[in-house]
Amino acid sequence: MVSCGAVQSFLFEYDTPRIVLIRSRKVGLINRGVQLAILAYVIGWVFVWEKGYQETDSVVSSVTTKVKGVTLTNTSSLGARIWDVADYVIPPQEENSVFVMTNVIFTLNQTQGQCPELPDDKTECGKNNSCVPGYVSTHSNGIQTGKCVNYNDSIKTCEVFAWCPVEDDYHIPKRPAFLQGAENFTILVKNNIWYPKFNFTKRNILPTINSTYLKNCIYDSQTDPFCPIFRLGKIVEAAGQNFQEMAVEGGVMGLQIKWDCNLDRAASHCVPKYSFRRLDNKDTAHTVSPGYNFRFAKYYKDGSGIESRTLVKAYGIRFDIIVFGKAGKFDVIPTMINIGSGLALFGVATVLCDLVVLNCMKKKYYYREKKYKYVEDYEMGDSETYGTNS
Repeated sequence: MVSCGAVQSFLFEYDTPRIVLIRSRKVGLINRGVQLAILAYVIGWVFVWEKGYQETDSVVSSVTTKVKGVTLTNTSSLGARIWDVADYVIPPQEENSVFVMTNVIFTLNQTQGQCPELPDDKTECGKNNSCVPGYVSTHSNGIQTGKCVNYNDSIKTCEVFAWCPVEDDYHIPKRPAFLQGAENFTILVKNNIWYPKFNFTKRNILPTINSTYLKNCIYDSQTDPFCPIFRLGKIVEAAGQNFQEMAVEGGVMGLQIKWDCNLDRAASHCVPKYSFRRLDNKDTAHTVSPGYNFRFAKYYKDGSGIESRTLVKAYGIRFDIIVFGKAGKFDVIPTMINIGSGLALFGVATVLCDLVVLNCMKKKYYYREKKYKYVEDYEMGDSETYGTNS
């Protein structure tokens, strides 16, 4: 329990600072050293590096893209074929991203009907009673009819009602990718930014860029750091990846645009900085379901009204354009707040020196006597006067 004396001490005692001048080289150097460190922090870090004298705002951005490039393929199933933007950019426009197909599995001339399912441990059969009419799993290509039919000369599988023939995606086309020429495709990125607090707008096609330059430039961090046209192969290589390897299984690349603007300087100094990284980094220890792919189909009807389709399993690289940054401009309020905070930090030097003097010095008891003075409260009598004892 709390003693009566402790309660009285809490209620009826008051302490007030007492200034004691200590002539000590050691303590004096500690005091000035800490003060110098605080001053360096306030000036160097808070004001110079972090620009603590500025009001800041986050960027608001919009992005549009345009891909260009043509390539030729020659396969036994399709023959010689030209591929342009309308074929390999799917869909034509996305928000802040673009997908370029680089590899593909085609299943041609599918029609709805009955056909054997792909063989696996759940679809292979030896007799009809191992196939369940109406059964469908998450990996089925269709609904089982209950029949066990020949898949080939040596394997029987359950028959399904599906788009036939069913897709066989067990064998992905290996290097080089189907559209190996995609490495030389280019993407134009148009980015407009706005800092609403300062009503400042700009775009990544800078005023110094003319139409002639824009038609011929390709981004290079050394020679053309502000060109908004990027070669796909260079983007992937700049992220430390092999394009042809990534093109086979697909993946996701980040094209980052950083806008850090000091609006106390001329607007011409506010320029974009580009960087690249792979967003779905492959883990060599975990290779299950790598890359990026999806399916879509193109539908047809012949003269008799029979519907057919070509199923496409598209592998490719999705380029996500990520815009970030902040702008700063001088303002009195953050300046005064940071100055006040810096001045308050100088109290740290006093606290640290008190700890050293009162706890670590050889004459700590002597310094304590000089630091603290105990004064008793009393009522003045008729003959009593204020003393001058120290």
